[in-house]
This record gives sequence, C-alpha cells and structure tokens, in this order.
Amino acid sequence: MKEIADLCQINKKLTHYVARHTFATTVTLGNGVAIENVSSMMGHTTISMTQHYAKVMDSNVKNDMDKLRKKFI
Repeated sequence: MKEIADLCQINKKLTHYVARHTFATTVTLGNGVAIENVSSMMGHTTISMTQHYAKVMDSNVKNDMDKLRKKFI
C-alpha cells in the first residue's frame, strides 16, 4: 500500500486504520454494498463496530432516495 502511495505521490501517512476506513467507505459502501455485508467482510461481530470505520456517504443516501422515488411515481 505504501509503495502504491509513493508511486501516486500521495503524501499521507498510510496506516492499517486508513486502509480499513477506505475499504469500508469507498470500496464497499460507495459501491452500494449493504453495511451488514461490509460488517461480515471486515470480520466484525456487530454493525456498530463497522460504523466506527464506515461513514454514511451522501451519494448513497441520494441513490437510495431516488430508488424509493421511482417506486412511488
């Protein structure tokens, strides 16, 4: 991970926490994976543990609202 960051000229200190947060937020939730599944992928026993790493993304909320809107129009 650090070698890739060097190649991409990313000047942020990369840690295990940063990797888990990126996986939870960008890779999974950002692509529509349910938080329950993310929790399982990360080996967590509770959703609240996953919520520590993963924040709800505004784009996901908008997409979900659009889906609901289409069902009722």
